[in-house]
Amino acid sequence: MTATYSRMSPSPRYCELLDQYRRMHVEGELHQQIPAAQTFSGQSLPRHGVAIKSLIDKFHARNVLDYGCGKGVQYTSVRVKLPDGREFGSIPAYWGVEAVVCYDPGYEPFNRLPQTKCDGVICTDVLEHCPEDDMPWIVEELFAFARYFVFANVACYPAKKRLANGENAHCTIRSEAWWRELITAVADRHPNVRYFFSLDRLAPTADGGSKLETALISG
Repeated sequence: MTATYSRMSPSPRYCELLDQYRRMHVEGELHQQIPAAQTFSGQSLPRHGVAIKSLIDKFHARNVLDYGCGKGVQYTSVRVKLPDGREFGSIPAYWGVEAVVCYDPGYEPFNRLPQTKCDGVICTDVLEHCPEDDMPWIVEELFAFARYFVFANVACYPAKKRLANGENAHCTIRSEAWWRELITAVADRHPNVRYFFSLDRLAPTADGGSKLETALISG
């Protein structure tokens, strides 16, 4: 997959979508009448907290970068209670890290890229919102900021949210094979970084509904 665009020269579509997300962070999701405080707040991360914790422990990570963190509410307003009764006042306390670095280009408080690498990079509910033409440099950036590991979760189905212009918020919906080709090509340039990408898709059920299935691409 050839990288035509870059961080310094993103596609016009990337710039267009970034403007849409900046607007939604301020105005909310107008089609479902979701207030701004609850729009891209970061609340999709907690369900991956245990998986991320296992990687932090495995690689003895002291810090992580949340690439596409939204408003970062997941780090200030979420308590963790484990089955064994232990409780933690926050996700960073549960993870046992010294710092979580937040980055989100659509949210002004976190729109500055970090200046150094972090031990781990996490990216949940983000890549499917990015244009396909820009995906090579975005995934490259995930690996470039990581010392030891990258963890990402990707939704391979349409979103419930819509952009301010009415478009579906998930603009890149691709197969496992497509993602595997892209990820492994980037990973080959970063042999010291382990990667764990979980791809979610909706599979039909016998009763006419759907269920979530996950495929893992790792190396």
